[in-house]
Amino acid sequence: MDQAEPHLVPLNRIIDDVAAALRAARSAVEACSATVSVLSRHTPALIEALLHVKDQLRCVSASGAWQVFSAVPLGRGVVGRVYASGKAVTILDVANDPDYIRLGPPITAEICAPIIDRTGHPVGVINAEWAEALSLDGWEEIIIQSGRLLGARLSELGGPPPETRSEQLLRHSLALTSAETDGEVLLRACRAAREVTGLAAAVLLRPAPDLLPELGLGDAEPDEAERPMNVVIAASSPEPRDRPLVARLAQIEPDRLSALLDEACRYGASYTLGDPAVLDARGFEALTGAGVRTMIAVPLGPSTPTVTSSTGALVVLDETAIVPDSAMVNLLELLAAQATSCLEKLSTLRRLHRQANSDPLTGLRHGGPFGDRLAAATPGQTALLAIDIDEFKTVNDTLGHAAGDRVLVQMATALQQALRLGDELFRVGGDEFVAVVDVPSAAEAMLIAERLLAAARATGRTISVGVAVQREQESPEAALYRADQSLYKVKRAGRDGAQLAD
Repeated sequence: MDQAEPHLVPLNRIIDDVAAALRAARSAVEACSATVSVLSRHTPALIEALLHVKDQLRCVSASGAWQVFSAVPLGRGVVGRVYASGKAVTILDVANDPDYIRLGPPITAEICAPIIDRTGHPVGVINAEWAEALSLDGWEEIIIQSGRLLGARLSELGGPPPETRSEQLLRHSLALTSAETDGEVLLRACRAAREVTGLAAAVLLRPAPDLLPELGLGDAEPDEAERPMNVVIAASSPEPRDRPLVARLAQIEPDRLSALLDEACRYGASYTLGDPAVLDARGFEALTGAGVRTMIAVPLGPSTPTVTSSTGALVVLDETAIVPDSAMVNLLELLAAQATSCLEKLSTLRRLHRQANSDPLTGLRHGGPFGDRLAAATPGQTALLAIDIDEFKTVNDTLGHAAGDRVLVQMATALQQALRLGDELFRVGGDEFVAVVDVPSAAEAMLIAERLLAAARATGRTISVGVAVQREQESPEAALYRADQSLYKVKRAGRDGAQLAD
Protein backbone atom coordinates (compact mmCIF):
# COMPACT_ATOMS: atom_id res chain seq x y z
CA MET A 1 0.00 0.00 0.00
CA ASP A 2 1.42 3.32 -1.08
CA GLN A 3 1.39 5.82 1.85
CA ALA A 4 3.78 8.33 0.27
CA GLU A 5 3.66 12.04 0.98
CA PRO A 6 1.89 14.27 -1.59
CA HIS A 7 5.18 15.69 -2.81
CA LEU A 8 6.22 12.14 -3.76
CA VAL A 9 2.84 11.41 -5.39
CA PRO A 10 1.56 14.11 -7.77
CA LEU A 11 -1.37 16.02 -6.30
CA ASN A 12 -3.37 15.54 -9.46
CA ARG A 13 -2.93 11.77 -9.27
CA ILE A 14 -4.58 11.57 -5.85
CA ILE A 15 -7.44 13.82 -6.96
CA ASP A 16 -7.84 11.80 -10.17
CA ASP A 17 -7.96 8.57 -8.14
CA VAL A 18 -10.71 10.04 -5.94
CA ALA A 19 -12.68 11.16 -8.99
CA ALA A 20 -12.37 7.72 -10.64
CA ALA A 21 -13.47 5.94 -7.46
CA LEU A 22 -16.46 8.25 -7.11
CA ARG A 23 -17.62 7.58 -10.66
CA ALA A 24 -17.91 3.90 -9.80
CA ALA A 25 -19.91 4.55 -6.59
CA ARG A 26 -23.61 3.79 -6.77
CA SER A 27 -24.78 5.11 -3.40
CA ALA A 28 -23.91 7.81 -0.89
CA VAL A 29 -22.30 5.26 1.40
CA GLU A 30 -20.22 3.81 -1.46
CA ALA A 31 -19.13 7.33 -2.46
CA CYS A 32 -17.93 8.15 1.05
CA SER A 33 -16.18 4.81 1.42
CA ALA A 34 -14.45 5.21 -1.96
CA THR A 35 -13.15 8.68 -1.04
CA VAL A 36 -11.87 7.52 2.34
CA SER A 37 -10.26 4.44 0.79
CA VAL A 38 -8.33 6.43 -1.83
CA LEU A 39 -7.09 9.05 0.64
CA SER A 40 -6.02 6.44 3.20
CA ARG A 41 -3.79 4.76 0.60
CA HIS A 42 -1.58 7.86 0.58
CA THR A 43 -1.38 8.74 4.30
CA PRO A 44 -1.44 7.01 7.71
CA ALA A 45 -3.97 9.57 8.96
CA LEU A 46 -7.42 8.75 10.29
CA ILE A 47 -9.78 9.76 7.47
CA GLU A 48 -13.49 10.24 8.15
CA ALA A 49 -16.43 11.22 5.97
CA LEU A 50 -19.33 12.62 7.97
CA LEU A 51 -22.69 13.61 6.45
CA HIS A 52 -25.49 15.75 7.87
CA VAL A 53 -28.34 13.43 8.81
CA LYS A 54 -31.11 14.64 11.18
CA ASP A 55 -29.36 17.20 13.38
CA GLN A 56 -26.04 15.38 13.52
CA LEU A 57 -22.94 14.68 11.49
CA ARG A 58 -23.07 10.92 11.04
CA CYS A 59 -19.84 9.02 10.36
CA VAL A 60 -20.56 7.23 7.07
CA SER A 61 -17.06 5.91 6.44
CA ALA A 62 -13.70 5.96 8.26
CA SER A 63 -10.25 4.41 8.02
CA GLY A 64 -7.10 4.49 10.12
CA ALA A 65 -8.37 4.20 13.70
CA TRP A 66 -9.74 1.48 15.92
CA GLN A 67 -12.55 3.67 17.31
CA VAL A 68 -14.54 6.59 15.89
CA PHE A 69 -17.61 8.53 17.00
CA SER A 70 -20.79 7.24 15.36
CA ALA A 71 -22.11 10.78 15.07
CA VAL A 72 -21.33 14.28 16.31
CA PRO A 73 -24.08 16.77 17.17
CA LEU A 74 -24.21 19.79 14.90
CA GLY A 75 -22.01 22.58 16.23
CA ARG A 76 -19.77 20.27 18.26
CA GLY A 77 -16.06 19.74 17.67
CA VAL A 78 -13.87 20.87 14.81
CA VAL A 79 -16.12 19.03 12.33
CA GLY A 80 -19.16 20.95 13.54
CA ARG A 81 -17.31 24.25 13.26
CA VAL A 82 -16.19 23.52 9.71
CA TYR A 83 -19.65 22.35 8.66
CA ALA A 84 -21.26 25.50 10.07
CA SER A 85 -18.72 27.86 8.47
CA GLY A 86 -18.28 26.02 5.19
CA LYS A 87 -14.53 26.74 5.37
CA ALA A 88 -11.64 24.29 5.68
CA VAL A 89 -9.21 24.49 8.60
CA THR A 90 -5.72 23.14 9.26
CA ILE A 91 -4.84 22.74 12.94
CA LEU A 92 -1.21 22.05 13.74
CA ASP A 93 -1.68 22.04 17.53
CA VAL A 94 -4.95 20.33 18.37
CA ALA A 95 -4.24 20.47 22.12
CA ASN A 96 -4.83 24.22 22.06
CA ASP A 97 -7.96 24.12 19.91
CA PRO A 98 -11.06 24.59 22.13
CA ASP A 99 -13.27 22.55 19.78
CA TYR A 100 -11.05 19.49 19.46
CA ILE A 101 -12.63 16.28 20.79
CA ARG A 102 -10.15 13.54 21.59
CA LEU A 103 -10.95 9.90 20.95
CA GLY A 104 -8.11 7.39 20.82
CA PRO A 105 -4.36 8.10 20.64
CA PRO A 106 -2.94 11.65 20.85
CA ILE A 107 -3.29 13.60 17.60
CA THR A 108 -0.70 16.11 16.42
CA ALA A 109 -2.57 17.76 13.53
CA GLU A 110 -5.96 17.87 11.87
CA ILE A 111 -7.31 19.04 8.52
CA CYS A 112 -11.05 19.33 8.02
CA ALA A 113 -12.90 20.49 4.90
CA PRO A 114 -16.59 20.77 4.06
CA ILE A 115 -18.30 18.45 1.59
CA ILE A 116 -19.96 20.93 -0.79
CA ASP A 117 -22.88 19.89 -3.01
CA ARG A 118 -23.59 21.32 -6.45
CA THR A 119 -25.68 24.16 -4.99
CA GLY A 120 -22.68 25.33 -2.96
CA HIS A 121 -24.08 24.19 0.41
CA PRO A 122 -22.22 21.96 2.91
CA VAL A 123 -23.70 18.48 3.33
CA GLY A 124 -20.93 17.09 5.54
CA VAL A 125 -17.18 17.16 6.14
CA ILE A 126 -14.05 15.20 5.39
CA ASN A 127 -11.77 15.07 8.40
CA ALA A 128 -8.15 13.90 8.57
CA GLU A 129 -6.13 13.46 11.79
CA TRP A 130 -2.44 12.61 12.09
CA ALA A 131 -0.89 10.94 15.11
CA GLU A 132 2.66 11.28 13.67
CA ALA A 133 4.64 14.41 12.96
CA LEU A 134 4.63 14.40 9.16
CA SER A 135 4.79 17.10 6.54
CA LEU A 136 1.25 18.16 5.57
CA ASP A 137 2.30 20.06 2.45
CA GLY A 138 -0.48 19.80 -0.10
CA TRP A 139 -2.90 17.88 2.09
CA GLU A 140 -5.27 20.76 2.77
CA GLU A 141 -5.81 21.18 -0.97
CA ILE A 142 -6.29 17.41 -1.36
CA ILE A 143 -8.94 17.32 1.40
CA ILE A 144 -10.71 20.41 0.02
CA GLN A 145 -10.79 19.03 -3.55
CA SER A 146 -11.95 15.62 -2.30
CA GLY A 147 -14.80 17.30 -0.40
CA ARG A 148 -15.93 19.10 -3.54
CA LEU A 149 -15.74 15.96 -5.69
CA LEU A 150 -17.61 13.91 -3.09
CA GLY A 151 -20.27 16.61 -2.71
CA ALA A 152 -20.85 16.74 -6.46
CA ARG A 153 -21.20 12.95 -6.65
CA LEU A 154 -23.59 12.94 -3.67
CA SER A 155 -25.76 15.47 -5.53
CA GLU A 156 -25.92 13.07 -8.48
CA LEU A 157 -26.84 10.21 -6.14
CA GLY A 158 -29.60 12.10 -4.38
CA GLY A 159 -27.75 13.54 -1.40
CA PRO A 160 -26.81 12.08 1.99
CA PRO A 161 -28.45 8.77 2.94
CA PRO A 162 -31.72 9.04 4.89
CA GLU A 163 -32.00 7.82 8.45
CA THR A 164 -32.45 4.11 8.75
CA ARG A 165 -35.51 2.91 10.63
CA SER A 166 -33.33 1.86 13.55
CA GLU A 167 -31.76 5.33 13.68
CA GLN A 168 -35.22 6.88 13.64
CA LEU A 169 -36.26 4.62 16.48
CA LEU A 170 -33.19 5.60 18.50
CA ARG A 171 -33.91 9.31 18.01
CA HIS A 172 -37.52 8.94 19.03
CA SER A 173 -36.65 6.74 22.00
CA LEU A 174 -34.38 9.48 23.33
CA ALA A 175 -37.20 11.99 22.86
CA LEU A 176 -39.56 9.72 24.80
CA THR A 177 -37.27 9.73 27.83
CA SER A 178 -37.52 13.53 28.07
CA ALA A 179 -41.35 13.60 28.03
CA GLU A 180 -42.79 15.07 31.22
CA THR A 181 -46.39 13.77 31.10
CA ASP A 182 -48.16 10.56 30.15
CA GLY A 183 -49.91 12.37 27.32
CA GLU A 184 -46.63 13.64 25.92
CA VAL A 185 -45.14 10.13 26.01
CA LEU A 186 -48.09 8.68 24.12
CA LEU A 187 -48.24 11.42 21.49
CA ARG A 188 -44.49 11.13 20.86
CA ALA A 189 -44.86 7.37 20.54
CA CYS A 190 -47.58 7.87 17.92
CA ARG A 191 -45.49 10.32 15.92
CA ALA A 192 -42.51 7.97 16.11
CA ALA A 193 -44.64 5.07 14.88
CA ARG A 194 -45.77 7.09 11.86
CA GLU A 195 -42.21 8.04 10.92
CA VAL A 196 -40.66 4.61 11.49
CA THR A 197 -43.33 2.78 9.47
CA GLY A 198 -44.10 5.45 6.88
CA LEU A 199 -47.82 4.74 7.32
CA ALA A 200 -50.38 7.53 7.35
CA ALA A 201 -51.61 7.66 10.94
CA ALA A 202 -50.99 6.21 14.36
CA VAL A 203 -53.49 6.09 17.20
CA LEU A 204 -53.24 4.87 20.72
CA LEU A 205 -56.05 2.81 22.25
CA ARG A 206 -56.41 2.99 26.03
CA PRO A 207 -59.20 1.51 28.15
CA ALA A 208 -59.63 4.66 30.25
CA PRO A 209 -61.26 8.01 29.39
CA ASP A 210 -59.15 10.18 31.69
CA LEU A 211 -56.46 10.85 29.07
CA LEU A 212 -58.91 12.23 26.49
CA PRO A 213 -58.27 15.97 27.10
CA GLU A 214 -54.53 15.53 27.58
CA LEU A 215 -54.03 13.64 24.34
CA GLY A 216 -55.47 16.35 22.12
CA LEU A 217 -58.81 15.12 20.88
CA GLY A 218 -60.01 18.70 20.77
CA ASP A 219 -61.41 18.24 17.27
CA ALA A 220 -64.02 15.73 18.46
CA GLU A 221 -67.60 16.88 18.84
CA PRO A 222 -68.42 17.69 22.51
CA ASP A 223 -71.06 14.99 22.80
CA GLU A 224 -68.63 12.43 21.37
CA ALA A 225 -65.82 13.50 23.72
CA GLU A 226 -68.06 13.40 26.79
CA ARG A 227 -69.93 10.17 26.18
CA PRO A 228 -68.86 7.17 28.32
CA MET A 229 -66.14 5.22 26.55
CA ASN A 230 -64.28 2.07 27.45
CA VAL A 231 -61.61 2.88 24.85
CA VAL A 232 -59.82 6.17 24.24
CA ILE A 233 -58.38 7.08 20.83
CA ALA A 234 -55.35 9.38 20.91
CA ALA A 235 -54.50 10.83 17.50
CA SER A 236 -50.91 11.42 16.45
CA SER A 237 -51.40 14.83 14.80
CA PRO A 238 -51.60 13.33 11.30
CA GLU A 239 -50.89 15.30 8.18
CA PRO A 240 -53.96 17.20 6.87
CA ARG A 241 -54.56 14.61 4.16
CA ASP A 242 -54.69 11.84 6.79
CA ARG A 243 -56.96 13.55 9.32
CA PRO A 244 -60.19 12.27 7.73
CA LEU A 245 -59.00 8.70 8.40
CA VAL A 246 -58.47 9.44 12.08
CA ALA A 247 -61.83 11.25 12.25
CA ARG A 248 -63.57 8.17 10.82
CA LEU A 249 -61.83 5.96 13.34
CA ALA A 250 -63.17 8.16 16.13
CA GLN A 251 -66.70 7.37 14.95
CA ILE A 252 -66.28 3.61 15.36
CA GLU A 253 -68.34 2.09 18.16
CA PRO A 254 -66.24 1.71 21.32
CA ASP A 255 -66.92 -2.01 21.60
CA ARG A 256 -65.40 -2.57 18.14
CA LEU A 257 -62.22 -0.79 19.20
CA SER A 258 -62.31 -2.57 22.53
CA ALA A 259 -62.14 -5.91 20.70
CA LEU A 260 -59.03 -4.79 18.82
CA LEU A 261 -57.44 -3.54 22.06
CA ASP A 262 -58.28 -6.76 23.87
CA GLU A 263 -56.79 -8.89 21.11
CA ALA A 264 -53.53 -6.93 21.02
CA CYS A 265 -53.13 -6.93 24.78
CA ARG A 266 -53.88 -10.62 25.15
CA TYR A 267 -52.00 -12.08 22.20
CA GLY A 268 -49.37 -9.54 21.15
CA ALA A 269 -48.50 -7.71 17.92
CA SER A 270 -50.29 -8.37 14.65
CA TYR A 271 -50.21 -6.89 11.14
CA THR A 272 -52.06 -7.07 7.83
CA LEU A 273 -50.89 -8.81 4.67
CA GLY A 274 -52.66 -7.10 1.79
CA ASP A 275 -55.86 -5.58 0.47
CA PRO A 276 -58.96 -6.50 2.54
CA ALA A 277 -60.99 -6.36 -0.66
CA VAL A 278 -59.09 -9.45 -1.82
CA LEU A 279 -58.22 -11.18 1.46
CA ASP A 280 -60.64 -12.28 4.17
CA ALA A 281 -60.94 -9.41 6.68
CA ARG A 282 -63.91 -10.68 8.69
CA GLY A 283 -63.98 -9.26 12.20
CA PHE A 284 -62.43 -5.99 11.08
CA GLU A 285 -65.40 -4.59 9.16
CA ALA A 286 -65.48 -1.48 11.35
CA LEU A 287 -61.89 -0.64 10.43
CA THR A 288 -62.12 -1.48 6.75
CA GLY A 289 -65.36 0.45 6.58
CA ALA A 290 -63.47 3.49 7.90
CA GLY A 291 -61.01 3.15 5.03
CA VAL A 292 -58.23 1.18 6.74
CA ARG A 293 -56.31 -1.03 4.33
CA THR A 294 -53.08 -1.55 6.30
CA MET A 295 -52.72 -1.97 10.06
CA ILE A 296 -50.11 -2.86 12.65
CA ALA A 297 -51.29 -3.30 16.25
CA VAL A 298 -48.70 -3.52 19.04
CA PRO A 299 -49.49 -3.78 22.77
CA LEU A 300 -48.02 -1.35 25.27
CA GLY A 301 -46.13 -3.58 27.64
CA PRO A 302 -46.11 -7.40 27.55
CA SER A 303 -49.22 -9.18 26.33
CA THR A 304 -51.03 -11.10 29.07
CA PRO A 305 -54.16 -13.28 29.27
CA THR A 306 -55.77 -10.68 31.56
CA VAL A 307 -56.18 -7.12 30.25
CA THR A 308 -55.52 -4.54 32.98
CA SER A 309 -56.60 -0.92 33.15
CA SER A 310 -53.05 0.25 32.42
CA THR A 311 -52.79 -1.71 29.16
CA GLY A 312 -53.00 -0.05 25.77
CA ALA A 313 -52.20 -0.68 22.14
CA LEU A 314 -50.33 1.35 19.53
CA VAL A 315 -52.10 1.02 16.18
CA VAL A 316 -50.59 2.32 12.92
CA LEU A 317 -52.83 2.53 9.87
CA ASP A 318 -52.99 3.54 6.22
CA GLU A 319 -55.63 3.84 3.51
CA THR A 320 -53.28 2.15 1.02
CA ALA A 321 -52.79 -1.61 1.02
CA ILE A 322 -49.15 -2.10 2.06
CA VAL A 323 -47.53 -5.27 3.35
CA PRO A 324 -45.42 -4.44 6.44
CA ASP A 325 -42.44 -6.65 7.17
CA SER A 326 -41.71 -8.38 10.45
CA ALA A 327 -38.64 -6.18 11.06
CA MET A 328 -40.88 -3.09 11.01
CA VAL A 329 -43.22 -4.74 13.52
CA ASN A 330 -40.26 -5.59 15.76
CA LEU A 331 -39.19 -1.94 15.77
CA LEU A 332 -42.70 -0.90 16.79
CA GLU A 333 -42.62 -3.44 19.61
CA LEU A 334 -39.37 -1.89 20.82
CA LEU A 335 -40.95 1.55 20.59
CA ALA A 336 -43.99 0.40 22.58
CA ALA A 337 -41.72 -1.14 25.22
CA GLN A 338 -39.81 2.13 25.51
CA ALA A 339 -43.06 4.10 25.85
CA THR A 340 -44.25 1.68 28.54
CA SER A 341 -40.98 2.12 30.42
CA CYS A 342 -41.35 5.91 30.28
CA LEU A 343 -44.94 5.72 31.54
CA GLU A 344 -43.82 3.54 34.44
CA LYS A 345 -41.04 6.00 35.25
CA LEU A 346 -43.45 8.92 35.32
CA SER A 347 -45.85 6.95 37.51
CA THR A 348 -43.03 6.17 39.94
CA LEU A 349 -41.94 9.81 40.03
CA ARG A 350 -45.51 10.92 40.77
CA ARG A 351 -45.79 8.38 43.58
CA LEU A 352 -42.47 9.44 45.09
CA HIS A 353 -43.47 13.10 44.80
CA ARG A 354 -46.73 12.40 46.63
CA GLN A 355 -44.87 10.50 49.33
CA ALA A 356 -42.35 13.32 49.74
CA ASN A 357 -44.96 16.07 49.88
CA SER A 358 -47.92 14.38 51.57
CA ASP A 359 -48.64 13.03 55.00
CA PRO A 360 -48.82 9.24 54.50
CA LEU A 361 -51.49 8.88 57.20
CA THR A 362 -54.03 11.53 56.24
CA GLY A 363 -52.98 12.22 52.65
CA LEU A 364 -52.82 15.94 53.37
CA ARG A 365 -49.89 17.93 52.06
CA HIS A 366 -47.24 19.32 54.35
CA GLY A 367 -43.64 20.53 54.33
CA GLY A 368 -42.63 22.09 51.02
CA PRO A 369 -46.16 22.56 49.61
CA PHE A 370 -47.21 24.32 52.83
CA GLY A 371 -44.25 26.69 52.56
CA ASP A 372 -45.06 27.34 48.90
CA ARG A 373 -48.66 28.18 49.75
CA LEU A 374 -47.61 30.57 52.49
CA ALA A 375 -45.25 32.29 50.05
CA ALA A 376 -48.19 32.81 47.68
CA ALA A 377 -50.42 34.39 50.37
CA THR A 378 -51.98 37.78 49.54
CA PRO A 379 -52.00 40.37 52.35
CA GLY A 380 -55.53 41.48 53.22
CA GLN A 381 -57.08 38.47 51.45
CA THR A 382 -55.43 35.32 52.80
CA ALA A 383 -56.55 33.95 56.14
CA LEU A 384 -54.68 31.30 58.11
CA LEU A 385 -56.69 29.00 60.39
CA ALA A 386 -54.57 27.17 62.95
CA ILE A 387 -56.44 24.02 64.08
CA ASP A 388 -55.76 21.65 66.97
CA ILE A 389 -57.75 18.52 67.98
CA ASP A 390 -58.92 18.92 71.55
CA GLU A 391 -57.59 16.42 74.13
CA PHE A 392 -55.89 14.34 71.43
CA LYS A 393 -53.11 13.30 73.81
CA THR A 394 -55.71 11.60 76.00
CA VAL A 395 -56.78 9.45 73.06
CA ASN A 396 -53.23 8.23 72.49
CA ASP A 397 -52.57 7.68 76.20
CA THR A 398 -55.78 5.76 76.95
CA LEU A 399 -56.73 4.05 73.68
CA GLY A 400 -53.35 3.74 71.98
CA HIS A 401 -51.73 5.23 68.91
CA ALA A 402 -53.78 3.13 66.49
CA ALA A 403 -56.94 4.78 67.83
CA GLY A 404 -55.20 8.14 67.63
CA ASP A 405 -54.37 7.52 63.97
CA ARG A 406 -58.01 6.72 63.23
CA VAL A 407 -59.06 10.00 64.87
CA LEU A 408 -56.53 11.92 62.77
CA VAL A 409 -57.73 10.36 59.52
CA GLN A 410 -61.40 10.90 60.43
CA MET A 411 -60.80 14.51 61.43
CA ALA A 412 -58.70 15.30 58.34
CA THR A 413 -61.46 13.96 56.09
CA ALA A 414 -64.18 15.92 57.90
CA LEU A 415 -62.24 19.19 57.83
CA GLN A 416 -61.30 18.78 54.16
CA GLN A 417 -64.94 18.23 53.20
CA ALA A 418 -66.04 21.31 55.16
CA LEU A 419 -63.72 23.63 53.24
CA ARG A 420 -64.68 25.38 50.01
CA LEU A 421 -63.31 24.59 46.59
CA GLY A 422 -59.86 26.19 46.41
CA ASP A 423 -59.28 26.21 50.18
CA GLU A 424 -56.29 24.14 51.27
CA LEU A 425 -55.71 22.06 54.39
CA PHE A 426 -52.24 21.03 55.60
CA ARG A 427 -51.12 18.78 58.44
CA VAL A 428 -48.24 20.59 60.15
CA GLY A 429 -47.79 18.52 63.31
CA GLY A 430 -49.09 15.56 65.31
CA ASP A 431 -52.68 16.78 65.74
CA GLU A 432 -52.12 20.22 64.26
CA PHE A 433 -53.59 21.43 60.97
CA VAL A 434 -53.59 24.73 59.09
CA ALA A 435 -56.24 25.81 56.61
CA VAL A 436 -55.18 28.49 54.11
CA VAL A 437 -58.17 30.29 52.58
CA ASP A 438 -58.70 33.39 50.48
CA VAL A 439 -61.52 35.58 51.87
CA PRO A 440 -62.87 39.09 51.30
CA SER A 441 -63.01 39.83 55.03
CA ALA A 442 -62.17 38.54 58.50
CA ALA A 443 -65.88 37.85 59.03
CA GLU A 444 -65.83 35.40 56.11
CA ALA A 445 -62.79 33.67 57.64
CA MET A 446 -64.69 33.24 60.92
CA LEU A 447 -67.64 31.69 59.07
CA ILE A 448 -65.26 29.12 57.59
CA ALA A 449 -63.91 28.44 61.10
CA GLU A 450 -67.47 27.82 62.33
CA ARG A 451 -68.02 25.29 59.54
CA LEU A 452 -64.85 23.49 60.61
CA LEU A 453 -66.05 23.42 64.23
CA ALA A 454 -69.36 21.89 63.15
CA ALA A 455 -67.62 19.29 60.96
CA ALA A 456 -65.38 18.28 63.88
CA ARG A 457 -68.35 17.93 66.27
CA ALA A 458 -70.03 15.63 63.74
CA THR A 459 -67.14 13.18 64.25
CA GLY A 460 -67.76 13.09 67.99
CA ARG A 461 -64.75 15.22 68.83
CA THR A 462 -63.97 18.96 68.97
CA ILE A 463 -61.27 21.30 67.75
CA SER A 464 -59.87 24.70 68.65
CA VAL A 465 -59.27 27.24 65.87
CA GLY A 466 -57.21 30.42 65.75
CA VAL A 467 -57.84 32.75 62.82
CA ALA A 468 -55.59 35.48 61.40
CA VAL A 469 -55.89 37.48 58.20
CA GLN A 470 -52.48 38.47 56.87
CA ARG A 471 -51.93 42.22 57.16
CA GLU A 472 -50.26 44.53 54.68
CA GLN A 473 -46.48 44.48 55.14
CA GLU A 474 -46.83 41.37 57.36
CA SER A 475 -45.06 38.11 56.52
CA PRO A 476 -47.14 34.91 56.28
CA GLU A 477 -45.09 33.45 59.12
CA ALA A 478 -46.04 36.38 61.38
CA ALA A 479 -49.71 35.92 60.49
CA LEU A 480 -49.46 32.21 61.30
CA TYR A 481 -47.89 33.08 64.66
CA ARG A 482 -50.88 35.32 65.48
CA ALA A 483 -53.27 32.51 64.49
CA ASP A 484 -51.39 30.15 66.84
CA GLN A 485 -51.66 32.63 69.68
CA SER A 486 -55.42 32.88 69.15
CA LEU A 487 -55.60 29.07 69.13
CA TYR A 488 -53.96 28.94 72.58
CA LYS A 489 -56.49 31.48 73.86
CA VAL A 490 -59.31 29.18 72.73
CA LYS A 491 -57.63 26.28 74.53
CA ARG A 492 -57.37 28.27 77.76
CA ALA A 493 -61.01 29.36 77.44
CA GLY A 494 -62.26 25.78 77.38
CA ARG A 495 -61.66 24.53 73.78
CA ASP A 496 -64.25 23.82 71.04
CA GLY A 497 -64.23 27.32 69.63
CA ALA A 498 -62.66 29.82 67.27
CA GLN A 499 -61.09 33.21 67.86
CA LEU A 500 -59.94 35.91 65.49
CA ALA A 501 -56.44 37.26 66.17
CA ASP A 502 -56.08 40.86 67.26
